[in-house]
Amino acid sequence: MSVLSTGVKTLTKREILRYIRRPWNTFLPPFVTNVLYFSVFGVILGSRIREVGGVPYIQFILPGLVVLGAIGNAFENASFSIFHGRWNEYIHEPLTSPLSYRAMVFSYVASSALRGIIIGVLIAVIGAFFTPVHSLAHPAYAVAFLLVITVLFAGFGVIGGLVAEDFDHLTVLNQFILRPLVFFGGVFYSLDALEGAALTASYLNPMVYMVNGVRYGVLGVSDIPVNEALAVLVALTAVVLAVNVYLFKRGYGLTD
Repeated sequence: MSVLSTGVKTLTKREILRYIRRPWNTFLPPFVTNVLYFSVFGVILGSRIREVGGVPYIQFILPGLVVLGAIGNAFENASFSIFHGRWNEYIHEPLTSPLSYRAMVFSYVASSALRGIIIGVLIAVIGAFFTPVHSLAHPAYAVAFLLVITVLFAGFGVIGGLVAEDFDHLTVLNQFILRPLVFFGGVFYSLDALEGAALTASYLNPMVYMVNGVRYGVLGVSDIPVNEALAVLVALTAVVLAVNVYLFKRGYGLTD
């Protein structure tokens, strides 16, 4: 076993254990939040809306809530881990190790993406108690979109952790930029309900493509062409990861 592979496994394991060992911080908040989402939006509001695009409303919002939880946790984990390492100066340990910059980025991104996937699956399980989804319409698309978007937002989280100057910046990035984009990304409504400027603005929101991609994988319905959306997201993910490696090579935010 090479030093590199051992180092990657060690750093990735450390990052995974960091949130696994604190389940009340990692798993309890999304559990409570999504029970409330499904209760209020799915059961109470859903009983009045009935269906959207031929799909029961509570099932319609399920993929969007999975996306919201998955990307939020992937972003939050990577950004907090990087910033906390900078703040307490223990990020210098991997920086002075034999690990390459790509290996370091891989460890931070992979561990954060895994957290996003775990939370996404947890939300899907919670949703199953409120509405049965007997089988995935297109499981390959569901897995592909979930994997790509969690890696993408873990990469964004790395950037956020490097540029943030204090913990308040992390809150601003997650609560006032990321979450509003998701809520206006078709989580609770179909694009068929929009017209004019609102519809045009929705097509400029990247979250629309992520939510609809996962929705297509789960339910088989989508407001956008899923193949094109997946191709664009894969390309964007590659660019973001390249930026991550570039920033690590420059030492941006790491050696200041």
